[in-house]
Amino acid sequence: MFGSKDKQVVRLPRILHELAFSPMRYLLAPAVVALCILAVRPTSSNAQASPYIPLDDPLLPLLEHLIARGDIRDPSPQVRPFRRIEAVEAIRSAIGESDDDADPILWTVLSAYEDDSSTARWRLDGNLGAQAYTNARRDPLHPSGPDGVRPYVDLGLTGVFGNVVAVARPTLEPRLTDDPAWPGRRNLEVTGRHADAYISAQFKWIRLFYGQMDMNWGPVGVPGIGLSNYGYPRLTMGFELGRPSLGLRAVAADLLDETAADGTVIHRYFFAHRFQVQIDKRLALGLWETTVLAGPDRNFDGRYRNPVSLLLLANEYGLGDDGNILIGLDVDWQVGRHTRIQGQLAIDDVSYQDRSAPDRNPDRWALTLAASGALGRRASWRALYTQASSLAFRAFDPIENFTDAGIGLGRSFPDNDQLTLTLSVPATPRWLLTPELTILRQGEGRLSDPYPTGTARGATPQLFIGVVEKTFRAALGVSGRQGPLGVSANIGLHHRRDAGHVEGRTTTEVEGHLQITVGITRGGVLK
Repeated sequence: MFGSKDKQVVRLPRILHELAFSPMRYLLAPAVVALCILAVRPTSSNAQASPYIPLDDPLLPLLEHLIARGDIRDPSPQVRPFRRIEAVEAIRSAIGESDDDADPILWTVLSAYEDDSSTARWRLDGNLGAQAYTNARRDPLHPSGPDGVRPYVDLGLTGVFGNVVAVARPTLEPRLTDDPAWPGRRNLEVTGRHADAYISAQFKWIRLFYGQMDMNWGPVGVPGIGLSNYGYPRLTMGFELGRPSLGLRAVAADLLDETAADGTVIHRYFFAHRFQVQIDKRLALGLWETTVLAGPDRNFDGRYRNPVSLLLLANEYGLGDDGNILIGLDVDWQVGRHTRIQGQLAIDDVSYQDRSAPDRNPDRWALTLAASGALGRRASWRALYTQASSLAFRAFDPIENFTDAGIGLGRSFPDNDQLTLTLSVPATPRWLLTPELTILRQGEGRLSDPYPTGTARGATPQLFIGVVEKTFRAALGVSGRQGPLGVSANIGLHHRRDAGHVEGRTTTEVEGHLQITVGITRGGVLK
């Protein structure tokens, strides 16, 4: 009896020892320790775990419309996704204030996201339909790839077990092989991916996450600068500590290896952390950093995965220049009940020594200014201006670019600015129309271009390299779900001047994407 127990006692340290010296130690070890602590200590919160609302949910635009109007509070300012329970709490708070006079959209979204309160439960969401597109890349402002009509299938499985939620949503999506941003195989007739696949342990003060799902840090309506869902989700370990009024979150991930010209395999890693604080009822700030580490024998150094340290001090002003760091500031200001202003500023590099040197390094930055509010009794408006300098997100050594498989971790296109105005008009409590006007100016700078050296570096414009392509876009979006039918569509007329960066060339084309599905939902209690 004693010998059997002794073996069981010894087994855990051996497992932890193997984790500590394995390549995944920087991701798994902190979670294992935290889960062990939480498993042996009773939680002080009776709250149950809740899945996150996917960023491609066809009803999410209705929820964002309510947030833009100021009808409900934002559960997670400038951080997406948030959990279903957080959306429900915000909606119930708004309904409680307005009682029977509440907007019918509030009841529509509440019924869609309110879950059974059982401690253990399951849910199945299946969808079958099609995708049609004029260009396979999902970014309408940088269209690329062939057109087509392809089938689409997804199957969402959710299990809640007290304070733990597990979600898996595999998809069959043949469009992927046409998308230039897809990092997977292209020689297949049927291609699939996991749009969501994660386990999350959720308690009063801490939420742990392991898996993959789309994430975006920044104002709604444009890819975040440091972290976005421009590409496809990657396997990530993360946590959220505290509350929206004062909290810390961090994510870490392996990036895809790259191969140098001599055949050497380059290992690459990504880390991001964000500290948020609610200054008062109207003003919230977020301070964040992201980093890319790369090298043939590189490990994820401990100083770069410490969520409560400043990566900039660990790098440029600390133990030596090693790794690419991007620092940022988010501002969220509720000006009035129905008007909101947001900003995001990121600094990659600022030349502060000899700015007159012929080979000085140009400043590198990106920024977004956004505003939103109510328009009349039912509509909302959103306006944003965003800009990325010509060499933003690139590094002297290209293996340290803010990319994964050549696709931006935040923005995938530098050297541009964009002005967008959108309106959101509910056609019914379940369907939203979104007219849009956009002007995009795109220089010739690309993430894949080599970083300039010598005097060419000093001669590089800080914004707009070469011939600037100008895109004027007028578009209409439609989204919603009625019974089993779900639709996400956007179609726009693009008028381009100096198209393809050729002076004097003008084109006018229609660019559009449509996804239409029919689905079923089933659920129950686990006993």
